[in-house]
Amino acid sequence: MPAPIRLRELIRTIRTARTQAEEREMIQKECAAIRSSFREEDNTYRCRNVAKLLYMHMLGYPAHFGQLECLKLIASQKFTDKRIGYLGAMLLLDERQDVHLLMTNCIKNDLNHSTQYVQGLALCTLGCMGSSEMCRDLAGEVEKLLKTSNSYLRKKAALCAVHVIRKVPELMEMFLPATKNLLSEKNHGVLHTSVVLLTEMCERSPDMLSHFRKLVPQLVRILKNLIMSGYSPEHDVSGISDPFLQVRILRLLRILGRSDDDSSEAMNDILAQVATNTETSKNVGNAILYETVLTIMDIKSESGLRVLAINILGRFLLNNDKNIRYVALTSLLKTVQTDHNAVQRHRSTIVDCLKDLDVSIKRRAMELSFALVNGNNIRGMMKELLYFLDSCDPEFKADCASGVFLAAEKYAPSKRWHIDTIMRVLTTAGSYVRDDSVPNLIQLITNSVEMHAYTVQRLYKALLDDISQQPLVQVSSWCIGEYGDLLVSGQCEEEEPIQVTEDEVLDVLEGLLLSNLSTPVTRGYSLTAIMKLSTRFSSVNRIKKVVSVYGSSIDVELQQRAVEYNALFKKYDHMRPALLERMPIMEKTASNGPTEIVQTNGETEPSVPDTKHPPLVTQPANQANDLLDLLGGNDVVPVIQTTLPTKPASAGGELLDLLGDLSLSGGPAPAPVPSVPVSQPPFLLDGLSSQPLFTDIAAVIPPMTAYNKNGLKIEFTFERANPNPNIAVITIHATNTTEADMTEFVFQAAVPKTFQLQLLSPSSNIVPALNQGSITQIIRVLNPQKQQLRMRVKLTYTHKGLPVQDLAEVNNFPPQSWQ
Repeated sequence: MPAPIRLRELIRTIRTARTQAEEREMIQKECAAIRSSFREEDNTYRCRNVAKLLYMHMLGYPAHFGQLECLKLIASQKFTDKRIGYLGAMLLLDERQDVHLLMTNCIKNDLNHSTQYVQGLALCTLGCMGSSEMCRDLAGEVEKLLKTSNSYLRKKAALCAVHVIRKVPELMEMFLPATKNLLSEKNHGVLHTSVVLLTEMCERSPDMLSHFRKLVPQLVRILKNLIMSGYSPEHDVSGISDPFLQVRILRLLRILGRSDDDSSEAMNDILAQVATNTETSKNVGNAILYETVLTIMDIKSESGLRVLAINILGRFLLNNDKNIRYVALTSLLKTVQTDHNAVQRHRSTIVDCLKDLDVSIKRRAMELSFALVNGNNIRGMMKELLYFLDSCDPEFKADCASGVFLAAEKYAPSKRWHIDTIMRVLTTAGSYVRDDSVPNLIQLITNSVEMHAYTVQRLYKALLDDISQQPLVQVSSWCIGEYGDLLVSGQCEEEEPIQVTEDEVLDVLEGLLLSNLSTPVTRGYSLTAIMKLSTRFSSVNRIKKVVSVYGSSIDVELQQRAVEYNALFKKYDHMRPALLERMPIMEKTASNGPTEIVQTNGETEPSVPDTKHPPLVTQPANQANDLLDLLGGNDVVPVIQTTLPTKPASAGGELLDLLGDLSLSGGPAPAPVPSVPVSQPPFLLDGLSSQPLFTDIAAVIPPMTAYNKNGLKIEFTFERANPNPNIAVITIHATNTTEADMTEFVFQAAVPKTFQLQLLSPSSNIVPALNQGSITQIIRVLNPQKQQLRMRVKLTYTHKGLPVQDLAEVNNFPPQSWQ
């Protein structure tokens, strides 16, 4: 056979191809020639053919048929053959193929070869593609080479040991004696690989981490020699001595100093020297400074050193390189909660980054700006963020608007400032305001009693200017419906009142119903607002006509609202003023635990919970469904989680009669309010009468212990509902005998299908330690067939930082509770 072409000629030929098809034809022709050569066992040109095959593999063409030829080259005695063979093994083989098992003996022989370069090839191959079986078989040879005096082999053996540890972590202790002397090596390559090996061992084993903490002084000494040494042409990169080794040492120090006071103390001085002596004119120095900052922030460093680290990040913000600015903003965002005041000093620079053209930098700057907002700088920061909201890209508007709402709610200096800020966001962000913001804003406006006239006047003016922004229109409609009488009264203390008539207000709301810009949700708000005004305005006949028109609307939601409101005008007109009265103040629920000290953006302030309004422990649908099979079979119904009634008893009964007449069970609520109550089963309606809700017969039914485990004790006490004797009322009392509070406490229950069960909201979600308090929660069970009660309960809580979940079955109820 003629001699095959050389690799250089093949590369030149392939590069002359003008089309993909022409290149593919050349490759196929050459592969056919290489296959023929392999079949004839041509040892002379095997090395050349495998080299060409590797080049074609790197171009993306199949080269698997050369795997066995690589093994033959590895077994050859010629170094040139071994070099190509090992390179082919690293490229064409991996641990998922069985062929690599045939290499184990060859690699073992080469690891013990007399030539260091052959040993180096074997180490590189094992460290690149060695499987767990190969690593177990050859770990002894690698460990021997770690102890050799040859620095060329030691650095390759250290990297190979890293691969062995990743594949077989239990072999880590084998390399422990050899690693003790690695840091005394003067060769930078050995030092570098030794630090990589130590880092890998410390990350994978807590025992190794504690063992190697005694090496901190030695690592500090090496790092000090690097930064204090003079010019060394062999290791110099942009005027800095071996920055790669410095970065690796800093990373290892970060792991060793984490959560350890002594190690952190030992490295404080050297970190300060690196931070102050490193040249920042080149990116090499910036890389070292960044690693230094990460190390300072991760260990238990001194406060002055942490301030120095944050100042370094502040200097990064002034760099022209966008990558460095992005890294600085990301790092400051991670540290802002722990070192808030130090980050605050760079607030002006951070705010300037909001004007950057780069989208990533702009987003990070926005997130960091919101993290810096507190009661002291709220006015200035909101001014900058509102300017940013006005000019930013659409992709930022939703996040920025939500952030402004949250910050204003936390730190608003006055109610009027808060309302003005909300108005600015609604008119600026427009339809980018998230849907969940609308009920939150309505709740805020409701709570600001003294600002109702001012708010409704501002919103009415905004509505006259623009009705295209749906969140603004929805909030405005709700406020006009609630406070329309204040709008037409012409009285406003905060600013000059506007003069508007009832017909003008109704014209605006009717315009919203007819506008093509209005969404179905917005039309629902508008129709409800018009209905509310029937008790505040004198134009009742006009409102009746508007409502009757939409009784035949093609929008089912709007039609149902109109039908309900028509029924109010006709059959229940005497109840209309009571049903459409002004909404009560909607207060947010808070924890009933002890007064907490909340750390928020650099300010420590007490958070006093409101004990009059216990939190509603919501039960997600998936958790409720999980309880369905607690008792086994398909005869189980889940708990129904509801809130306590807030309306007066007499009005509540009439309202429920009205809803029952219209057959609204399962339908939408008749008015858009920020929180929709959970529909109640029929038996629960019996309690909303003018008679007493419960009759206490605790003396007749003895209490019982339902659960007592891990310090948590739950007792049941029993009552009967009046006038319905089929309803048993169970009050749970949860106490905690341990030394730590049980937080995020949730009690769930399931009963057989012949029963109906309702859980009212608990008194708290924290069970205080040492029996210093208890959680109470009421369970109402309907038992129409007078059967024996069975119940499965699910308890979830957090204790000492760990989540706890447990299931229990309660069957030993007293007979009086279900008879």
